[in-house]
Amino acid sequence: MTKYVFTTGGVVSSVGKGVLSASLGLLLEARGLRIAMMKFDPYINVDPGTMNPFEHGEVFVTDDGAETDLDLGHYQRFTRAKLSQKSNATTGGIYNAVIQKERRGEFLGKTVQVIPHITDEIKSRIRMLTADSEDPIDVAIIEIGGTVGDIESLPFLEALRQFRLDVGPPNCCFIHVTLVPFIAAAGELKTKPTQHSVRALRDIGIQPNVIVCRTGSHVMGPEQRHKVALFCDVTDDAIINAQDISPLYAIPLNFKRQKLDDTVLRLLGIEAPAGDLSEWEAMVERLVSAQEEVQIAAVGKYVNHDDAYKSINEAFVHAGAANDCKVRLTWVDSEQFEKGVDVAGALKSYHGILVGPGFGTRGIEGKIKAAQYAREAQVPYFGICLGMQMAVIELARNRLGLREAHSTEINPRTPDPVISLLSEQRGIQDLGGTMRLGAYRCELKPDTKARQAYGEDVIFERHRHRYEFNNAYLEAMVGKAGMVVSGIHPKGDHDLVEIIELKDHPWFCASQFHPEFKSTPLRPQPLFREFIAAALRHKAGT
Repeated sequence: MTKYVFTTGGVVSSVGKGVLSASLGLLLEARGLRIAMMKFDPYINVDPGTMNPFEHGEVFVTDDGAETDLDLGHYQRFTRAKLSQKSNATTGGIYNAVIQKERRGEFLGKTVQVIPHITDEIKSRIRMLTADSEDPIDVAIIEIGGTVGDIESLPFLEALRQFRLDVGPPNCCFIHVTLVPFIAAAGELKTKPTQHSVRALRDIGIQPNVIVCRTGSHVMGPEQRHKVALFCDVTDDAIINAQDISPLYAIPLNFKRQKLDDTVLRLLGIEAPAGDLSEWEAMVERLVSAQEEVQIAAVGKYVNHDDAYKSINEAFVHAGAANDCKVRLTWVDSEQFEKGVDVAGALKSYHGILVGPGFGTRGIEGKIKAAQYAREAQVPYFGICLGMQMAVIELARNRLGLREAHSTEINPRTPDPVISLLSEQRGIQDLGGTMRLGAYRCELKPDTKARQAYGEDVIFERHRHRYEFNNAYLEAMVGKAGMVVSGIHPKGDHDLVEIIELKDHPWFCASQFHPEFKSTPLRPQPLFREFIAAALRHKAGT
């Protein structure tokens, strides 16, 4: 029978529930258990797909095309859990499903209410997480977004209270992640906010079994742990200190030292062998001990929001570990290049240039200029999604002489639409209706940088975009502009361009897909890994 761990948060948002859940998943997998992971988000959007990255952070895409919360990125980077449409649900999605059932008459004319109809739908999503799994799931870890006390979270917490009774209390473990602030004037950590947060949770009918205390750079002493345990009605060993630790991937090792996995398994009545984290520990050691550094300029428009490109940031950490170096990633605002800032002056000190994904018109010309500088100055260039499209436009303009070449996303009336919608996508009105989402087959051409990076002929990578390379320009781009198509998605009479390279450049590679979504610290993404290797060679002048 599957056991369940529910993670809630208190006092403030962004307290670390996602990293805690992912870390626990890693520790349980290391002990031979099969896990599943899920995130409930309390916002009314059906999914985060149309949300501004400034508002929400990046949208993480799964193999089956689900647009999900960025915390699922943590789950993938830390664990081997299979993530899918079932791994993320929002208030909007829950209510939408219930309303559709009501419209179809499935409730037989009854009054539809939060209890039991909304809570039943939430509970059904929890059960669906482990249904039809290829292998039986030992532990399902479910994170509840938001903060205890928020009105938005109440239906989810009520559903969890009911679910515990449905499956039996011994089969559930509740972990509450909370802030324990350090008050400088008093010179000590204060546990009162945690006590109030747990009290609010108990008022709903949920008694946490484990309390994870986020304390910043400070360490909780035995007396403070005992105080929290006493007032919150848990045992001392169930108080876990979550300090701010760098690198991020050292956090599970901190939880392991405090025997978080032992405590959870004891509460769930599971016996499991001791886990082997030696490979993870070696990876962390490489991150910490690396002496070499490489400077990468990431040219984009969401440069003031760390979470807007979360998976890209982490993929560079993984690539650095694979190359025994630290990657110093600097986000450069592309709009400045449209306002007279000299591109060469701004980018000449970097060893590699990334132009990343994005939507909309803002900063586009600046990204095109960055791609041009990387090509002409022979600086390693990596384009992702929009970054590939910008490289294509730059080549069309400056090597084919098509001065008005553009994407129809930006200029619908361009005379040379080198990037455009596929014919079958035109006329679809809903945002997302025209999106190519999820994992697609990509066939790699021999003797290319992409084939060398992956070491195999066929790969599957995740997409999130509407616009594609226009094959009407393929012959000219390959024959006259020096573009190499190193990866294609076979599609009958019109294969889709997936990866492009340049013949006369040390390392210029751009993909229509999002390689960052599949990178993990133990399995760094091949294109990121080789881009950093090229940047190191550029730094060394070789």
